[in-house]
Amino acid sequence: MGYVAWLLCFAAYIWPWLSSIDRVAAQRAIATLHSFRFFGLVFILPGVVSPDLPASFATFAAYGDFATGVLAMLALLTVRIRQLFRPFVVAFNVVGVVDLIVDYYQAIQADLPAHAGLFGATYAIPVIYVPLLMITHVTAFYFLLRPHRNATRTVANEATAS
Repeated sequence: MGYVAWLLCFAAYIWPWLSSIDRVAAQRAIATLHSFRFFGLVFILPGVVSPDLPASFATFAAYGDFATGVLAMLALLTVRIRQLFRPFVVAFNVVGVVDLIVDYYQAIQADLPAHAGLFGATYAIPVIYVPLLMITHVTAFYFLLRPHRNATRTVANEATAS
């Protein structure tokens, strides 16, 4: 249901805005969201999740999120250096997608859907946060692979609005 809710929100509000702005600005907005991926470290904090949460899942999820967040922050720090910005955008998206796919796989292998209570308060992460992360990764790849056709029109619209 998290994917359905986010796709509806994304289609109505986020996609129209992201597709109307410069590709660098769109990637910067996506990187900003993903810079908060350090939040996944809560999976390995004692007392936050159940000690019965499988360590194989918790450790990979925590450090995969952390690596993605650091790469997203590096992208943000290098936004004015195009030769570095794009590789960091590619890196945080590749690492982030691999992290989420492996997390899904490990969660299914450990039968975590049947033991959702092991997540404690972090249950909101896979239900609310992860769908938005995956959707924005797909969007980032779309923007990386497809040229922006409305760049001239967008710049002209911004100049007119000023």
